[in-house]
Amino acid sequence: MLKITGALGATLLAAGIAGPAWAQEDTIKIGVLHSLSGTMAISETTLKDTVLMMVEQQNAKGGVLGKKIEAVVVDPASDWPLFAEKARELISVNGVDAIFGCWTSVSRKSVLPVIEELNALLFYPVQYEGEESSKNVIYTGAAPNQQAIPAVDYMMDELGVEKWALLGTDYVYPRTTNNILDAYLKGKGVAADDIFVNYTPFGHSDWSKIVADVAALGADGKKVGVVSTINGDANIGFYKELAAAGVSADDIPVMAFSVGEEELAGLDTTNLVGHLAAWNYFESADTPANKAFIDEWHRFTKNDKRVTNDPMEATMIGFNAWVAAVEKAGSTDTDKVLDAIVGVEVPNLTGGTAKVLPNHHIAKPVLIGEVRADGQFDIVSQTAEVAGDAWTDFLPESAKLDSDWPGRKCGMWNTETQSCVQVKSNY
Repeated sequence: MLKITGALGATLLAAGIAGPAWAQEDTIKIGVLHSLSGTMAISETTLKDTVLMMVEQQNAKGGVLGKKIEAVVVDPASDWPLFAEKARELISVNGVDAIFGCWTSVSRKSVLPVIEELNALLFYPVQYEGEESSKNVIYTGAAPNQQAIPAVDYMMDELGVEKWALLGTDYVYPRTTNNILDAYLKGKGVAADDIFVNYTPFGHSDWSKIVADVAALGADGKKVGVVSTINGDANIGFYKELAAAGVSADDIPVMAFSVGEEELAGLDTTNLVGHLAAWNYFESADTPANKAFIDEWHRFTKNDKRVTNDPMEATMIGFNAWVAAVEKAGSTDTDKVLDAIVGVEVPNLTGGTAKVLPNHHIAKPVLIGEVRADGQFDIVSQTAEVAGDAWTDFLPESAKLDSDWPGRKCGMWNTETQSCVQVKSNY
């Protein structure tokens, strides 16, 4: 468990207990929908704290539309149906104007019908499988073309990988991402026999046979690489088993999509050094904006050991884009904010700009990092900003779909029939 210090006072402040300046009529409410208990708490508590820090900073600047921002924090407790219940409570009972929250795709898909029914607004800050574009969601995490595809290109072009092990935890994000990667690799001329796909349950611990199968892929002398969508504690056993089998990052490099600074904090990284991760941000990014963000994070948490990570940057981008859109619209009304937010640009932490696109995704750079012994990453590759693609070009049914909310009022537009397949996004 993480020890959260300094957050209680900020929570009380954000909840309106600090005095008359926080009277209800003087505040604009936002919801924070992140698990503070259960299996996802270690990751999501950090994002709750990030929102509270952003609220504190914005209120120090005078709030928004001349009003203070009040954060209403709830705990969906890593219970996917409870996310929907808590979202409804935030909107209908607490009257929030926007929600910042969710981590797993199953929690987001649980919330989608509620926010679409009530015409609310969700900022979703975690990399995901794509194949979705809701009118009521701004996706500030990476779509597959902003993480998975560039990561595979790097392994192919820079590391000479010829055979592929696509290893994932058994749920929607890894399965959909690996379906896309399987199609992409075959389109690049990789033979079906050179792609090994395997799924394991959450918390899987016995990796000996799977690692042996991966190592055996290289028996013909071809370079093997692992693309990992393994989530949570299962990563610890996986990397340990690789090391126990004598497999180094030079032998079989692993490219992870769900291992970042938060996951590495406090772990023995001996078995991970040299392996890779693909994100849109690393704490080691050397920019003035990132240094200021890290300093502010340490001040806010009163803990210099608290790391920053990619979903934190995505949370910051979403919050700042919401503030800019509210000020541009002169209102917190969902439809007015959505009309205003497309085209909004806010600084990211790696030296560029995040722009909200018509498909409700954003443009962001792709970074490849190599794990260091201290749990940080050496950035070995960084692209210019890449526009997030709601519908992948590498699955036949998706390649003909587009998303354009300002123009076509549709997130699932068929470019062949020139018609909207459906408006509601909980497909």
